Amino acid sequence: MRPIQTLVAVVGLLGAGLSFSQNRLLTIAPSTYSAEQKQAAAEFEAARKVPVFGPFEPLFYSPQLMNQARSMGDYLRYKSAIGTTLSELVILVTAREWTQDYEWYVHHPLALKAGIRKEIADAIADGRRPQGMSDDEEIVYDFSIELQRNKRVSDAIFARAEKRFGKQGIVDMTGISGYYTLLAMELNVAQYDIPKDGKKLERFPK
Repeated sequence: MRPIQTLVAVVGLLGAGLSFSQNRLLTIAPSTYSAEQKQAAAEFEAARKVPVFGPFEPLFYSPQLMNQARSMGDYLRYKSAIGTTLSELVILVTAREWTQDYEWYVHHPLALKAGIRKEIADAIADGRRPQGMSDDEEIVYDFSIELQRNKRVSDAIFARAEKRFGKQGIVDMTGISGYYTLLAMELNVAQYDIPKDGKKLERFPK
């Protein structure tokens, strides 16, 4: 096939809807909510004190799933056994491993505010093991990285995490990783865009 014919064929495929556009699951306008969505939106606002936003917008196509996810997040983000600062570290690792721009955009400043040093966050963004972590940060980082990359956790890091955080801490830490993986998956599938002032994570591998 000649180059011009190849170009025409590619353009034709894109025109047929095979391109990868942003925002596959557009935000649903409140005026078009179904009865189930209205109820879910009211429950969400009662719990979070704000309307449906961010990662919950694509999830809103399945309103019951959205509110179940929100309920789990209410505990894991704010009340987990490892505390909010270390929770934010788990979230950063998860966002980086899934290259989830919106998750990173939201939680990077929250992590810094919670006490995660910028050098640690920068290393995670670059795909490097951070230097100078506290003992707790090191345990949480190693646990989260092993879980995300190996899909399991070694006996050594499990024992270290259990000694420091107990069995509830291990279950909660795993839950945070799993919950934000769920959100990352949903956002990546939706190709949910970040605000214009946001900076996208580098795509790996290079």
